[in-house]
Amino acid sequence: MKTDIILAGVGGQGILSIAAVIGAAALENNLELKQAETHGMSQRGGDVVSHMRISDQTIYSDLIPKGKADLILAVEPMESLRYLPYLSTEGYVVTNSTPFLNIDNYPELENVKAEIQKHKNVVLIDADKIAKEAGSVRASNIVMLGAASPFIGVDFEVLEKGVEAIFKKKGADIVNMNLKALRAGREFALAN
Repeated sequence: MKTDIILAGVGGQGILSIAAVIGAAALENNLELKQAETHGMSQRGGDVVSHMRISDQTIYSDLIPKGKADLILAVEPMESLRYLPYLSTEGYVVTNSTPFLNIDNYPELENVKAEIQKHKNVVLIDADKIAKEAGSVRASNIVMLGAASPFIGVDFEVLEKGVEAIFKKKGADIVNMNLKALRAGREFALAN
């Protein structure tokens, strides 16, 4: 078992929380894990990317070569475009359809979506809308994780435990809301 994942988004969108949940789940499954993060100007709306490699074998590098990622999980559509060169021909793109409009010359959203959908394995999800229905738009990153969960290579129940572990300090209501968001994202991906 091996899964190479690119997590991409904009500062403040919860990429590091997604990475923490996946990491907790991988360790719970006794899997090897390597991760490299780039934060850049994340506090000013800049891009954030994390390379995550999960395997039941020894992992020698924390960076994913171009053309080798099994999954791009992007919480912002234009950020998914930035990392498409890393995706393998059989890989999956799971991306939020709602843009983070942090630049004046953001391309036409329909053009961005059309470029993403040129790939054969795409889940395009309105994570913000689903998160709001689950209880908080701030959980859109966890909706995205749920939508990507069928392609990660760890049991969904273990991802649920990861969500519980990461958010337990914030109380039962926050844990339950994030679990609801995770499950809603997964349901969307499995239905589409």
